[in-house]
Amino acid sequence: MTAILQTKNLSIQFGGVVGASEISVAVNKSEVIGVIGANGAGKTTFVNLVTGYLKPSSGTIHYMGNEVTNLTPREITDLGIRRSFQIPQLFDEMTALENMLTAQSVAPKVPRSYWLPLQRSDTMESAMERLKLFGISDSSHRQVSLLPQGVRKILDIAMATVGTPQLVMLDEPTSGVSAEEKFEVMDIVMDAFAQQEVTVLFIEHDMELVERYANRVLAFYNGLVIADTDTRQALADPQVREYVVGKEIHRTHAP
Repeated sequence: MTAILQTKNLSIQFGGVVGASEISVAVNKSEVIGVIGANGAGKTTFVNLVTGYLKPSSGTIHYMGNEVTNLTPREITDLGIRRSFQIPQLFDEMTALENMLTAQSVAPKVPRSYWLPLQRSDTMESAMERLKLFGISDSSHRQVSLLPQGVRKILDIAMATVGTPQLVMLDEPTSGVSAEEKFEVMDIVMDAFAQQEVTVLFIEHDMELVERYANRVLAFYNGLVIADTDTRQALADPQVREYVVGKEIHRTHAP
């Protein structure tokens, strides 16, 4: 199987602190990978390296067979790697539809002009279709500041994936969402990605979500990958149990 993303010996240091050490990972098409680890373990650093927000001190990153190690975040986005952040990046005073139109206006390969109106029939239709794909079209005309946190998270992810991304990296997609909503939010997001055949890596501290949605786990500790295998094996790994999830995984829902 050909990897769409491959890192080789990826390393970075922040002063005397190791952010990533010799990270070699291959990500295959249509995988859903849970990225786990304690705070400061290297999860977000890894995502930042892959998406161009940080430059490694050594090692390489290849996407779709091409080296992207030194590309800018915008260049990497244009190639088809997208990400969302832990805190939604939204315009609170605008509606959900207006937020989506804004995201579309700066999407890769879209002609940009100060004189080109966003609210044209074609862009409006495209924006509504994406809101519908992510199950939030009913909120299209509501001001974002008034939306529930679950809808805000879904909107943020939907905006980050405008176009035809091949790989999406999510930083705690349900952070700030209530325990009652978290599975519903993830169901909507993962269903939308499955329809588009998108490969997904998601950073998560909630092992219930990892168990339910990830078919593979990358476990980080002190900048190292201590496990890279299918979810069940990873969560049973002695090092993962010691350094990441604890000896018992608390479950309130069946996986």
